[in-house]
Amino acid sequence: MHLDLDGDGPQYLQLSRAIRSAVQQGRLASGTRLPPTRDLAQTLGLARNTVRAAYEHLGAQGLVEGRVGAGSFVHANGHDSAPLNGSTALSPHGATPAPSAYARRARELLQDFPAWRRHLGVRYSLQYGEPFADALLPEQWRNVLARAALYTSMGYPPMAGVPALREAVCKYLRSRRAVDATPDNVLIVAGTQQALALSARVLLDEGDTAVVEDPGYFSARHTFLAHGARLVGVPVDKSGLMVDELPERRPGLVSVTPSHQFPLGAVMSQRRRQELLRYAARHDTWIVEDDYDAELRYDSRQVAALKAMDRQGRVIFVGSFSKVLAPSIRLAYMVLPPALRDDFVTAKRLMDMGCPAIEQAALAHFMETGAFERHLRRVLRALRARRNALFSAMQQHSADWLELHDSHAGMHVVGRLKGRAATRQDELIEAARLRGVGVYTLAQHYIRPPAQPGLLFGFAALSPSEIEVAARQLGRAASEL
Repeated sequence: MHLDLDGDGPQYLQLSRAIRSAVQQGRLASGTRLPPTRDLAQTLGLARNTVRAAYEHLGAQGLVEGRVGAGSFVHANGHDSAPLNGSTALSPHGATPAPSAYARRARELLQDFPAWRRHLGVRYSLQYGEPFADALLPEQWRNVLARAALYTSMGYPPMAGVPALREAVCKYLRSRRAVDATPDNVLIVAGTQQALALSARVLLDEGDTAVVEDPGYFSARHTFLAHGARLVGVPVDKSGLMVDELPERRPGLVSVTPSHQFPLGAVMSQRRRQELLRYAARHDTWIVEDDYDAELRYDSRQVAALKAMDRQGRVIFVGSFSKVLAPSIRLAYMVLPPALRDDFVTAKRLMDMGCPAIEQAALAHFMETGAFERHLRRVLRALRARRNALFSAMQQHSADWLELHDSHAGMHVVGRLKGRAATRQDELIEAARLRGVGVYTLAQHYIRPPAQPGLLFGFAALSPSEIEVAARQLGRAASEL
C-alpha cells in the first residue's frame, strides 16, 4: 500500500492522515483489510509501535475497526472523513471552511480525542478520570446550594472568585499541599481545562513553544495546540520530567504534573524540582503545575506541591475539585504569581465574567464546616478498597500477561502488557469490549509511540465486586487470543 507521510508532527499522526486521505480518495474502500502492523512498518520504514499507534488513533475516530483474530479494517461508512490538515477542513454538518486558524486547529484536534468513545455503553468501563460517586454528596450539595442561594448576591460575581471560597482554598492548601497562598493571588476557574486555556491565552503567542510531558495529559496538549503553540514533548521516567531534556531556547511555558505524573504516576524528585525551578528562572519562563489528584494518596508519605518550593514566583498552581467532588460542579482554582495576577483576572473577565457565585458560596460553606474533609476521607476509604480489589483481581486473572505498576495515588493504575498480549493489544481491547469491558490504551497519551504497549485502568467508578467481574472477563478475553 502506497502512503505518503507529510512530515508534519509525530509519525503516527502523519500515518493516520495518510490512511485517512487514502480513504477519502477512494483508494481504500470500507471493509478493506489494512496490512498487519509489522508488514506496514517494514514497507514504510517505521517502528511497529508507530503503525500500531496510528491504527489505534484511527480506531478511536471510528475509521478503523479491529476484529479479533482477523486484523484491522477500514470502517468508513457514515464516518466524517474531513481532512485532518488544511484550512479547507469541513464541518461534520456541511462543507463550510474553517472560519479561523483556531477553528481549523480545533477541527484537526477533534480527530485526536481519546479512545473512550469506542466503549460508550459497555457494562464495565475501566475509564480513567471517572470519579467515585459518594452516595451522601448529592443531598449534602443540595442543602448547601439552597443555603447559598438565600444570601448570595444575584449580580455578577467577583471576577477572581467569591472571597469566602478563595480564603477556604488558602486554608486548605496550607494544610494539605504546604502552599502558603493569599486570597489575592487565588483565581477561581471553571475546571482545570479553563485554567489551561487561560494559561495559553496569557502566556503564549501563536508559534511559541509549550513544553509538555511525554506521555502526558492529552487535554493540555490539545489546549496548547489549539492556541497555535509549538509542542515540545519531554520524556518522563521514575523521577518525573527529565529536566535535562528541556529545550535550550526559552519556552512560553512548561506544563507538569509533579506530584502524580499523568499517566505514569511518578513523583518528581526533589533534585529535579529544584532544577526545574532554576530552569524557569534562568529562561524567564513559567511552570504550570497541574495538581489534579494529589489529595488521593494511599500511603503515609506526604508529597508537597512544587509551588511550595517556588521562591521566585515562576509557578502557576492549578488545583481542581473534579476528582474529589464531581466534574459537573466545574470549579477549580489557580494560585498565581503576583506578576501575572491581573493578566489572568482580565483574561477570565473576557472569557466568562466569572464563575457562578452560588456554587462558589456553597463550596466555601462546605469547606468551612469540615464537610469537605469528611467527604474526602470517605472518598479515600472507598478508593483504597477499589484499588485493592483491582490489584487482587488482576493478579488472579491476568498475572501471566499483565504487570500492574502501583503509584500509591490517584484513581488509575498503569498495566504493561507482557508476552503475546504485547503484540495483540488492539485485538485484546476489542475482545474485552465484546465481553462488556472497556479498557484503554496508554498510546493516546504519547507524542512519540511508547516503547512497550500498556493499558490504563481507572477503578473509581466501579464497585469492588464489579471490578472483580471486569477483571475476570478481561482475563477470559486474553485467553481467547
